[in-house]
Amino acid sequence: MKSLHLIPATAAIALLAASHAHAVDTVAQTEQGEIAITTLADGLDHPWALVFLPDGGMLVTERAGALRHVDAEGNISDPIAGVPEVDARDQGGLLDVTLDPGFSENRLVYVSYAEAGDGGNGTAVARGVLSQDMAALENVEVIFQQEPKVDSTKHYGSRLVFDDDGYLFVTLGERSDREFRDQAQDRGSHLGTIVRINADGSVPEDNPFVGEDDMLPEIWAYGIRNSQAAAIHPETGVLWEIEHGPRGGDELNIIEPGANYGWPAVTLGVEYSGDAIGEGLESAEGMVDPIYSWTPVIAPSGMIFYSGGAFSAWQGNLFVGGLASNALVRLELDGDRVTHEERLLEDLGQRIRDVAEGPDGAIYVVTDEANGSIIRVGPAEEAETGATE
Repeated sequence: MKSLHLIPATAAIALLAASHAHAVDTVAQTEQGEIAITTLADGLDHPWALVFLPDGGMLVTERAGALRHVDAEGNISDPIAGVPEVDARDQGGLLDVTLDPGFSENRLVYVSYAEAGDGGNGTAVARGVLSQDMAALENVEVIFQQEPKVDSTKHYGSRLVFDDDGYLFVTLGERSDREFRDQAQDRGSHLGTIVRINADGSVPEDNPFVGEDDMLPEIWAYGIRNSQAAAIHPETGVLWEIEHGPRGGDELNIIEPGANYGWPAVTLGVEYSGDAIGEGLESAEGMVDPIYSWTPVIAPSGMIFYSGGAFSAWQGNLFVGGLASNALVRLELDGDRVTHEERLLEDLGQRIRDVAEGPDGAIYVVTDEANGSIIRVGPAEEAETGATE
């Protein structure tokens, strides 16, 4: 969860000061006025996720396997020691990172990653204690391992989200290949599911399939293709997620316990060849339809419900990173309905991999590039240059 409730006001002051230490790259026009776009840091190797720390800096993962501390001025640390070994091939590697809700007291950090093992690899989650000097994760333990492991290098899911009650949701891809993806309808497999676990990896007693024969008790919802965007709705406390469609049909879903979201029996997309998937059904009884979708796809990765003070007109909006769309996608909401969409940052031509709200109220994104960046989106009045688009 990209939560900020533990971050003190001093961190916001530090980040605001740091933003003025970097020249604004450009000022861009949006539907709600101008924004200042600033590169806080660059030179990262395919960064996948970021999360803010109480010191005003952040932790950032690089897919190849490095976890780094980036301070409020944008200085990037050496790799933090103690990160588990990752299977860094294709879409796999070190993926999401989040903090324990009690981080200020226990300094626990959680990471998701591709883990090699018998049969291939799978998504795993580990946690460790971040040392005071930010140099190492200590007492690292693996708390979750996707079963089964399969021979694939795609569709790991991997977003980590704590809810308000301290339960950890983990999104898990169905691993892409046709020989695996039908398991998204099999509750005896973790492939294509969202699981809900306690912070130590144990299973909550009220999970929907606890005690059911031939069903894995960690599963919270199933029929998911590959979700790399998830967040808790700030008012309802319910998990929302966005998953990659195939050719067409990216889906925004509201996740309910025990619900079936259809993949691959139901989809708004088609095979990359253009052929129908299965029977070509777009909806079916007993399977939950998305509340919003994209065709052509945006390739969603990372999302937040915005609540900051930097952009009052955007409060309550949903922001989503877009890989294929090279955009930060802004969605206006009316309850459970999407009423409007706007695309930001398209002129940068960068794959947006993750989104976070900073303690200063600005929006931060990471770009999935060999020379990846952390980009800050702030109010235009902070700009120190006269650059415009």
